[in-house]
Amino acid sequence: MKKIGLMSDTHSYLHPQVFKYFEEVDEIWHAGDIGNVELADKLEAFKPFRAVFGNIDGADIRIRYPEILRFNLEEVEVMMTHIGGYPGKYAPGVREILKKHPPKLFICGHSHILKVMPDPALHLLHMNPGACGQQGWHKVKTLLRFQLDSGNIQQLEVIELP
Repeated sequence: MKKIGLMSDTHSYLHPQVFKYFEEVDEIWHAGDIGNVELADKLEAFKPFRAVFGNIDGADIRIRYPEILRFNLEEVEVMMTHIGGYPGKYAPGVREILKKHPPKLFICGHSHILKVMPDPALHLLHMNPGACGQQGWHKVKTLLRFQLDSGNIQQLEVIELP
């Protein structure tokens, strides 16, 4: 079993309570728009860290992290990218990848809208953790925590940062 902390759209701002809420997780995943290398370094020093770059990220972030990250953990195939859309409205480049080889868990950011929903057509779960930075139109900073265990995605929690 692995406990995951999921975040997106920090835009160079790392809320201090992220460390408290992610204290018990095994890995931190970031769905893009990290903002700067210093923020990534702090998260990497704290926990094992997986990330993709977002549209606001510069060359320093793009060199370190891919646009699309695909991996298996605890018998769950995961695909993460920054601009991905959501079931029924996937981004054009992502749509073809998902149709050809859908993962069990598809993660993206970009919209600043917290959304977790199944895609019954592709038999996957879509997650967007919303945004936890200060840039953007969102009014509430959000994170997700969940567990992967023997092919199951469970114990999902939404965290609202003050």
